[in-house]
Amino acid sequence: MSQNIRVRFAPSPTGPLHIGGVRTALFNYLFAKKYNGTFILRIEDTDQNRYVEGAEKYIIDSLNWCGIPYDEGPGKNETFGPYRQSERKEIYKKYADELVASGKAYYAFDTAETLDFHRKDHEAKGKTFIYNWHNRLKLSNSLSLSAEETQAKLDAGEEYVIRYKMLDTQKEGAHGIISTTDIVRGHVSFKKELLDDKVIFKSDGMPTYHLANVVDDHLMGITHVIRGEEWLPSLPLHLSLYLAFGWKIPEFAHLPLILKPTGKGKLSKRDGDKLGFPVFPLEWTDPQSGDVSKGYKEDGYFPEALVNFLAFLGWNPGTEQEIFSLEELIETFDLERVHKAGARFDPEKIKWFNHHYMQEQNDEILADLFKSQQPELADIDINYIAIVVGLIKERATFVSDFWDLSHYFFVAPNSYDDKAVKKAYKEDTAQLLRELVNIIQHVNDFTAANLQTDIKEWITKNNIGFGKVMMPLRLALVGALQGPDVFEIMFLIGKNESVTRIEKMVASLG
Repeated sequence: MSQNIRVRFAPSPTGPLHIGGVRTALFNYLFAKKYNGTFILRIEDTDQNRYVEGAEKYIIDSLNWCGIPYDEGPGKNETFGPYRQSERKEIYKKYADELVASGKAYYAFDTAETLDFHRKDHEAKGKTFIYNWHNRLKLSNSLSLSAEETQAKLDAGEEYVIRYKMLDTQKEGAHGIISTTDIVRGHVSFKKELLDDKVIFKSDGMPTYHLANVVDDHLMGITHVIRGEEWLPSLPLHLSLYLAFGWKIPEFAHLPLILKPTGKGKLSKRDGDKLGFPVFPLEWTDPQSGDVSKGYKEDGYFPEALVNFLAFLGWNPGTEQEIFSLEELIETFDLERVHKAGARFDPEKIKWFNHHYMQEQNDEILADLFKSQQPELADIDINYIAIVVGLIKERATFVSDFWDLSHYFFVAPNSYDDKAVKKAYKEDTAQLLRELVNIIQHVNDFTAANLQTDIKEWITKNNIGFGKVMMPLRLALVGALQGPDVFEIMFLIGKNESVTRIEKMVASLG
């Protein structure tokens, strides 16, 4: 693309960042980076009643953990700042007044009680109350009042909102179609006569999302608006505002919903607790209730796994490839390959991604994580832990799985699995293990390879069934019939410990 691509992610700081918001941020990031553009973070905090302390920091921390940091926004490259809408009130008031002056918006003085009366009256008649061209002259606004009456109300300090005049008359409505081409959904159109006159400026002196969003996107030079499907009903108003101001309209792409694992209904913030998986990137503690919501980071997921998983929620590369690095996603990503249909959230699939990225991780890094989580490893050499991790991580999905898979490398078993004992320990097992101890003690260079050579040679020479030795040997070392290569286990725990464990089981089981 020849133009300078500028996209924005504009969350509201009303709580933790939902995984759907992370997906929206990711798609914006991938699109910007593909075309050497700019990824902007804007905090849409016009609704101060819903503002939650700490939410903005949480959003920034989440983007950073996912590896998709913003290029421009609060505290970073503030070329078009400020980037918090609460700090831009005067800017919005100027543009709201401009729309009123041009006759494209108007003051509305209706009280909440009046509007509630009309809604209930319409409901009783089986109708839906819509504040627009067909009834606005019957209500209290600067279109139904004279200029003198309007000014008197303003001078008296009466509360008002500013509404955008979507349609002048019903006659205009006969031809009032507003349309555009959405990158994801193709041609979309809306009948103006069915739309209401939305509030664009509130009585508290703050704009609504609609006005602030359009003004900010224009002033910040946004070229592409990539956002969730839930904003599609707002599109005709946003397009109308661009036209009313005479501004260039950016390209729009409305992303599909992320659905519950059942495929029915949008994945909500409550689904995580209900279904037992996180719906937030990081753990969140509600500042008022103290309730803690799980996060993918704290649950042991790698950011690469989450990003790879989210990229496939509503998009595919058109090939069979599923594992993508961030760099590969940037190179391959294309908005035109984003689906219209909702994307089902599969908790098992992200575990599959996490297992893959577990194998890609450096053993030393994993060892550090393992040691920090397991008190029993406090005095164990990190290099030894790293070797153990390298042997068992293939069977793990999370670092929290490591202890169950490797405890016998650090602590001798105190008991033996009953089913394994019945399967592996026979009448002649004790005698075979005593002979095996003698073989082990005479292995000069105690390596896994030498152990394997000497023990297999002894088994073959004496025509002993391989399983008759190897199963009880594993049982003695591990306490169960599990774990990696037996010879690697013996090498790591050492000759003396190996012999001690064998003798201990023989003494225990007789």
